[in-house]
Amino acid sequence: MTGTADKTTVDLPMIDTVITEVPEPRHPFGLRGVGESPIVPLVALANAVHAATGVRVTRLPMSSGAILDALNNRE
Repeated sequence: MTGTADKTTVDLPMIDTVITEVPEPRHPFGLRGVGESPIVPLVALANAVHAATGVRVTRLPMSSGAILDALNNRE
């Protein structure tokens, strides 16, 4: 496509933030987790390790030692 520009943050509409405080009944202080990291990056990392080494690491933490152990115990 020629003549089209990529979208940037300037092209996005303004976002109005609305804070709604609803206590979490399962937490003793009513707290909720905000900004907790999702599990998706771990899956992507596991797939990257598998693509690079040919071994599947299925336990956390996926440290360099765990990857080395998986490589040494490969069948």
